[in-house]
Amino acid sequence: VKSEGPKLVPFFKATCVYFVLWLPTSSPSWFSALIKCLPIFCLWVFLLAHGINFLVAHRSASRILAGLIFSAVGDAFLIWQEQGYFIHGLLMFAITHILYSSAFGMKPLDLKAGFLMGLVCSSCYAFLYSYLSGPFTYLVAVYIALIGFMGWRAVAGMQLCNDLWTWTKLSACIGAMLFMVSDLTIAVNKFCFPVPYSRVIIMATYYAAQMLIALSAVESRDEEDFKKRS
Repeated sequence: VKSEGPKLVPFFKATCVYFVLWLPTSSPSWFSALIKCLPIFCLWVFLLAHGINFLVAHRSASRILAGLIFSAVGDAFLIWQEQGYFIHGLLMFAITHILYSSAFGMKPLDLKAGFLMGLVCSSCYAFLYSYLSGPFTYLVAVYIALIGFMGWRAVAGMQLCNDLWTWTKLSACIGAMLFMVSDLTIAVNKFCFPVPYSRVIIMATYYAAQMLIALSAVESRDEEDFKKRS
């Protein structure tokens, strides 16, 4: 907390600015896009503060940074979603989930967690299916599969039973779950019915998810510091 907390201060300030200004989505502008993306920009800075050499040496950290970059582009597209850019935003976040999945890795496999995540995602899609039409019928299916896969890889890294978990793996797991809550709220609110306080739920869980996933990228640095102290 002492080492990473100060680097996250700009992120918390930018998040507060977003919720204080609470710019209307009915009149999208580049200023609205900037304010919405500002917390994600701060997470770029958070990772870059660990050094370029660190990012180059650790692929998981560089992939999370790349995911944050695509997230910011997706956020900007979603500002203009009523003007036909929703699918563009969906594509950017799909790439984000692929990058995050790659960062979390495939070890340990944990097929049980994968089965449970598949069950959850299948149930979510079954609920949404009757409300979907046109290209969204398959686009949403692909997106749910990608975010579900990302969630599986984050959960699989925990290994609570074997005491092989770290606070950064816990951070990735919680972050992935919050990302799924945020995106499910978006889907229900857009395709099914209005969700009370949807914007608060979506953005609060989204920013928290991105922060926790960004925090998970510093695990390699923690291991290096521990080895040096030993």
